Amino acid sequence: MTVNVSAPRAEHLDEPLGLGEGRPRLSWTIETDQPGWRQDACEIEARGERFVRESGESVLVPWPFEPLSSRERVPVRVRVRAAGEWSEWSPVTVLEAGLLDPADWTARFIAPPGEEHLLRGRFEVRRAVAAARLYITALGVYEAELNGVPIGDHVMAPGWTSYGHRLRYQTFDVTAALRPGPNTLGATLADGWYRGRLGFQGGTIATYGEHLGLLAQLEITYDDGSGDRFCTNPSWRCADGPLVASSIYDGETHDARLEAGQTWVPVKPLDHDLATLTAPSGPPVRRSRELAPVAVLTSPSGQTVLDFGQNLVGRLRITARGRAGDRVILRHAEVLEDGELCTRPLRSAAATDVYILRGGEEEEVWEPRFTFHGFRYATVEGPADPHLIRAVVCHTDMRRTGHFECSDPLVSRLHANVVWSMRGNFLDLPTDCPQRDERLGWTGDLQVFTPTAAFLHDCAGMLTSWLADLSAEQAPSGAVPVAVPNVLGERAVFAAAGWGDAVVLVPWTLYQRYGDAALLERQFPAMCRYVDHVALLAGPMLLWEGGHQFGDWLDPAAPPDKPGDGRTPKPVVATAYLAHSATVLAEAAAALGRDREHERYARLAGAVRAAFAAAYVAPDGTVLGDSATGYALALRFGLLPGPAQRAHAGRRLAEVVEEAGHHIATGFLGTPLVCDALTEAGRLDTAYRLLLQRECPSWLYAVTMGATTIWERWDSMLPDGAVNSGEMTSFNHYAFGAVADWLHRTVAGLAPLAPGYRRLAVAPRPGGGLTHARAALRTPYGPAEVAWRVDGEVLEVRATVPPNTSALVSLPGAEPFETGSGEHRWTVDGGCSTT
Repeated sequence: MTVNVSAPRAEHLDEPLGLGEGRPRLSWTIETDQPGWRQDACEIEARGERFVRESGESVLVPWPFEPLSSRERVPVRVRVRAAGEWSEWSPVTVLEAGLLDPADWTARFIAPPGEEHLLRGRFEVRRAVAAARLYITALGVYEAELNGVPIGDHVMAPGWTSYGHRLRYQTFDVTAALRPGPNTLGATLADGWYRGRLGFQGGTIATYGEHLGLLAQLEITYDDGSGDRFCTNPSWRCADGPLVASSIYDGETHDARLEAGQTWVPVKPLDHDLATLTAPSGPPVRRSRELAPVAVLTSPSGQTVLDFGQNLVGRLRITARGRAGDRVILRHAEVLEDGELCTRPLRSAAATDVYILRGGEEEEVWEPRFTFHGFRYATVEGPADPHLIRAVVCHTDMRRTGHFECSDPLVSRLHANVVWSMRGNFLDLPTDCPQRDERLGWTGDLQVFTPTAAFLHDCAGMLTSWLADLSAEQAPSGAVPVAVPNVLGERAVFAAAGWGDAVVLVPWTLYQRYGDAALLERQFPAMCRYVDHVALLAGPMLLWEGGHQFGDWLDPAAPPDKPGDGRTPKPVVATAYLAHSATVLAEAAAALGRDREHERYARLAGAVRAAFAAAYVAPDGTVLGDSATGYALALRFGLLPGPAQRAHAGRRLAEVVEEAGHHIATGFLGTPLVCDALTEAGRLDTAYRLLLQRECPSWLYAVTMGATTIWERWDSMLPDGAVNSGEMTSFNHYAFGAVADWLHRTVAGLAPLAPGYRRLAVAPRPGGGLTHARAALRTPYGPAEVAWRVDGEVLEVRATVPPNTSALVSLPGAEPFETGSGEHRWTVDGGCSTT
């Protein structure tokens, strides 16, 4: 028997440099050729100490030693035991703590006195360097360099947080970049989210502050054990540079003629609370790939148009040669209309980058640094070779974990579109769209998409940070902003069903998918405050019928200028969500061992369910509004009191879908639920017909129209190729991509049954004429997979169950049964036989 243990992982980080936790939890996976292998103990080694834990846990295992101190560097390894036999030791992971206490910072923020963007400081390296760390952040966004060489590969650092509460800093190992004698540490600052305009309808400028700032602390350890510390302080200097303008919405202008000959002036100190500094809990934004244009076109107006074949998020890298002062102008858009860039959906976002050449015989290569765009197409004016231009894709550098494919190429393309929409909108935080004057962390969009997101990528660390901002910005009443971080002001802090519920449902989903009980514990007070607040709003009748609601947003029946006025009455949506969040909160309390809170919220959930049924459900099970979303909510959230009502609601849901010609009749909140509701009602055939519909509105309509990401509206592009004139017409909006979760769990048949996939469901449900499907997931315990193929009347199913887990297998026409880890194969042919 072979048992191999992976190098341990700290928290949700693949790069354990600059950890912000003194007691980092450890995770590891097992590779073994023994079916049914189960860990019964582990041994962790660090600092020359060993700790044996009599436990089968291998995910987010508590740190058993004294806490790490700031800057401490600790090699860690583990081994595991099963049936009395110990494995070999894992490879070593070296953990290194960041600055864990505000008192660790001797650096202070500095700021340019005017609009200067370049900051520089000089220092001496006295002897051979053993190690050097740079701790750095900015108010604004920054790129740092040491002796003229860029530090790290982060993009748009330090990212966007609720700056008054939390400001992330980064840790870099700069040992190799130092040289004996004089050295120069510098950074370029830009507005980013801190000072640039944010919001829609023009947005606001300087939301967080008037002045950009830099905080840097370089700590050097020499070969003799002595050290030096070099920090941002009043001795630094600043200057204008080639960055003429930079805006997330409007783009960047770079004048290469200004790259030399600057006049350096003193910086000024800037006050900012160092207690807000926090280490990252997830990976940074990085460049992930480059795409060459698949076509270079000429528009009817004579513009040179680049088509990259994929709607993406990032920027262009150009190669140009020309005279000093020549301009290369780049404009971006997601779609073409009548052969020209369609920029109307960008609203007020200019999305235009300008490079002014320094001139000379050499080629000049340039890429914007402090902006990003959502685009498939771009026009280029000026002396840049269009064939050498590359689209540089940028997003949070999350590890890809989940994959899906099936026999229908349109459905597989739909899934690929979901993946690309997640990439584009998970750029430091989960945004609604990446191209227009908005790009905000809307709570409702993420709430419906989190189950899909947590399958496709390891987004636990990134969303842990976003949830911390959500809690920090929660009002004393319990209401949360509809977009986080909140740049929309007090008008955006109110309870909206499906949006505010993200404070409850996102942590619960992350707990289910990653097994992170500590995150659930940390968010639990915010979850309680929100549900208590909504219960007060619902009043003694426990019907949530007041206040502003988004409803089933972008129901295709809603008027173009009133996207929240769909077929489903808003009180039905709101009260259903109150019942659901109270139910989830009760389950979370039980998972955390909080018996009193479990009983309290279970009672509340039961009372709201009863109130919903009395007010909105007819005796036969008809739900007020008679809409697909209303029935899906009632069925999925358990709001129908008796089996007869549930049966009627299931039949009526199928009828409503059929009466609509199997076209989509749901918005943001109904769409993630409708296929599951149909499946559970015994109408899998109807769910597949809904999935496979190609006419508008449907999931596959956009695919047939050439979409490479998920659209905001079902009809963002009309059948004749015209772009919808509605204000909300984004071509990269992941909310309707939430159907991918159903593809993973039902079509392919891979789902979690215990937190972190410690127990899996293997339950494929073929249909719709599909002949094969497959879902593969790198769970916290290791790779899992379900794949099936129909050959005539025979269904063949393959499954991989990770070591240290088990699975409940439910095959069509067979009784469910348990199985252990390993590779499995079953066939179904008028019964079930296993091989």
